[in-house]
Amino acid sequence: MTRILLVDDEAAIRRGVRRFLEHHGLEVALADDLASARKLADTQVFDLLLADLRLPDGEGTTLIAEFPQLPTVIMTSYASVPSAVEAMKSGAIDYIAKPFDHDGLLLTIRAALRSNSARSQPASDPDRPKQDCGLIGDSPLMETLRQQIQRVATTHSTVLIRGESGTGKEVAARAIHDLSPRAGGPFIPINCASIPEGLVEAELFGHAQGAYTGAVKARAGLVEAANGGVLFLDEIGELAPAAQARLLRVLQEGEIRPVGATQARRVDIRLLAATHRDLEAMIATQEFRADLYYRLRVLEIRIPPLRERMQDLEPLAAHFLRELENDLGQKDLNLPRETLENMQLYDWPGNVRELKNALERAAVLSEHHRIEWEHLGLGPLGKDDGSEGESLRDYFRRFVLENQARMNETELARALGISRKTLWERRQRENLPRP
Repeated sequence: MTRILLVDDEAAIRRGVRRFLEHHGLEVALADDLASARKLADTQVFDLLLADLRLPDGEGTTLIAEFPQLPTVIMTSYASVPSAVEAMKSGAIDYIAKPFDHDGLLLTIRAALRSNSARSQPASDPDRPKQDCGLIGDSPLMETLRQQIQRVATTHSTVLIRGESGTGKEVAARAIHDLSPRAGGPFIPINCASIPEGLVEAELFGHAQGAYTGAVKARAGLVEAANGGVLFLDEIGELAPAAQARLLRVLQEGEIRPVGATQARRVDIRLLAATHRDLEAMIATQEFRADLYYRLRVLEIRIPPLRERMQDLEPLAAHFLRELENDLGQKDLNLPRETLENMQLYDWPGNVRELKNALERAAVLSEHHRIEWEHLGLGPLGKDDGSEGESLRDYFRRFVLENQARMNETELARALGISRKTLWERRQRENLPRP
């Protein structure tokens, strides 16, 4: 069983995170400061260290150098994200910003464990043909996508990755990084929609000491953290206009100027950007800069939605079930043919992410490890084409309106079998803002 050492000085966080992770088949040991963490790490074997940045007797990042064999994820408040970036330079495998939801924490932990496992594998023979780039499926569309990724990976050009939410745009971006000459450098993913608007420029470009209230010392930004590697900006269409102008300068001049600083700094990054939005329409309404758009769209690849490559659904489901068997400590999860056939009739508006979340929900709820359609929590079958019966769109609207008063966003998203980000995006499309 995977063992995690959780270090946080807040008892409520320790209890809540431990309860959640143990529910998902992970074993968790607790420490409330550096001293108790050192005692545990010296005497026990752990697969991952999850440490708060600020602890009573110092910074959690000091444990990175003391236990270099232990992959580390740092927890930090948004105001301290640059410190976490510095920690990643020192060897932390990832960070997560508080406040976080438990689902996001679980995804970060799993990604960190997979990343560390991949790092520990022997280097592959460079003369061997490239593998599947992490993209699962044998459909012609996926084979074309793999070929495109392998071609663009060898260049240093900016790439715009387009596709609906949940199609796997970050997976494609990571594949480009891993197959590129910059594979040995950092890969820094940033979701532009998740950073609070007032902190966007400071988070991306850093700030000088005294740049604003609370800036007690200079901090590097996420763009600088990607120096020598790849910067991936997901949901680039959500980037504020002022940050768009600063990003354009990075692409044109290869330099950044932190907020409040007078001197620019040189950076060497390759930029990958992704969006599900219509950037051309945003240019027409002056929501997105045309000059930045043309800088981003040097190369462009499109990730097909799951409904366009339904022959990949079965291998995708098999892959996710194998992951769930490991993560949840279950064995022999069974997806009957009848359930699979129903899944192939579903439209999958949330794409691969929705498939993964639905299977995880079903794995938890199913009896005797047999996954039935009702366990997936996907609502009624059918396409949103005006046919008789309730459409997926109508079901989404009805479910949200009936339950949003008693359920928070995490609970709503989990019940619908989608991520919080997908829920937010569908709220925008359906004009259903959170009351």
